[in-house]
Amino acid sequence: MSTLRTDVEALQERYDAGLTAEEVDEEDRAVLEAFLDALEAGEVRAAEKRDGEWQANAWVKQGILLNFGLREIATHTYGDVDYHDVLPLRETADLPRRGTRNTPDGTVVRRGAYVGGDAILMSPCFVNVGAHVGDGTLVDSCDTVGSAAQIGENVKLGANTLIGGVLEPVEAAPVVVEDDVSLGAGCRVTSGFVVGEGSVVGENTLLTPRIPVYDLVEEEVVYGHLPPGRRAFTRFVESSVGDHDLFEGGAYKPAVVATDVEDETLEATRREDALRDN
Repeated sequence: MSTLRTDVEALQERYDAGLTAEEVDEEDRAVLEAFLDALEAGEVRAAEKRDGEWQANAWVKQGILLNFGLREIATHTYGDVDYHDVLPLRETADLPRRGTRNTPDGTVVRRGAYVGGDAILMSPCFVNVGAHVGDGTLVDSCDTVGSAAQIGENVKLGANTLIGGVLEPVEAAPVVVEDDVSLGAGCRVTSGFVVGEGSVVGENTLLTPRIPVYDLVEEEVVYGHLPPGRRAFTRFVESSVGDHDLFEGGAYKPAVVATDVEDETLEATRREDALRDN
């Protein structure tokens, strides 16, 4: 991948110097296509875990952005519908031989997204460019996996879950959901938040760096990540806003409470596994 990285970084330098989509030649297009192929094959990723911390691969995010900046809008067809975008949708003929299912009527995977083996994509869902969806993961109905989001193996994204995308700044790590996580229906994970391995998150929970996580296991308040092996749910705690004529007793702000994963939660996960095996 060193040659691809060199080609992307060279193209970025020319783009910064004023290269436009109208000036792109066949060699430039070949670099853009090779980069998207590498993303789809899982050979490059927008972020990786190094020394226990998730870090962005800035050059990969640059490559994604170049595919927007150096392409012109074209007309494509999805089923009976014409759409207009700089990127086509991802070809999905490789999915069945790897045991992955994508159901009809609205499963949309954009070019440059990686989807692992034995995964399930339920319609309607959307997986954006640069996203990485690991082996055995379920992307349920009405889910969105944002650009560059990193979803681990054996993850369950409950229906109507939003995984935010983070492309800029390029050095910022995207949203990460680690292996064996279960997110309940209606969860939102945004702004580079990291959900730790093996955690179970209750439905309609908002995970974002601006909302504190009260970790009752380690008895500390953390921001921007949920530690591994936690059961998390939303609660409201007292705010610094005092009494006001519009309401009595002060105000409250959202927070996330994290405890040990409970036995009954693990049993529910086992039942989910059984459903996916049949």
